[in-house]
Amino acid sequence: MIEAQGPGVRIEELVDLDDEQREARVRETAMQEARKPFDLATGPLLRCRLLRLSPGDHVLLVSMHHIVSDAWSLGVLYREFGTCYRAYRQGVEPVLPALPIQYADFAAWQREWLSGEVLARQQSYWEQQLADLPTLNLPTDRPRPAVQTFAGGRE
Repeated sequence: MIEAQGPGVRIEELVDLDDEQREARVRETAMQEARKPFDLATGPLLRCRLLRLSPGDHVLLVSMHHIVSDAWSLGVLYREFGTCYRAYRQGVEPVLPALPIQYADFAAWQREWLSGEVLARQQSYWEQQLADLPTLNLPTDRPRPAVQTFAGGRE
């Protein structure tokens, strides 16, 4: 097996394995990636790993921390990835719709809006809501368990 490191994408060759070994390795690698914690201080918060099963068969694993995406963003990512994938398979450059606004423009607008009286009102509201709550000491990140349980707790 040969491993290569590209810009942001780790590529792992599995072409020399038989079908059963390849399938086991794909499952094992996917589970390892899913359990691997993110370091919020140093990143990266998005990881991509490409497993090459044969010259024309690949598995792409994409892991991202929930802080960098939401359901709406994932929908955009899936649509645009699909558009690009179909285009490249046909040997043409993908055509994506122009963005009506850049996120930086939205952030600048929001920063401008959230100032003065609006900021004071919002800040006052949340200070009142959170005034008497105890401080929570929650873990910021940790490896996922092998089996997801949805078991929670209350504070």
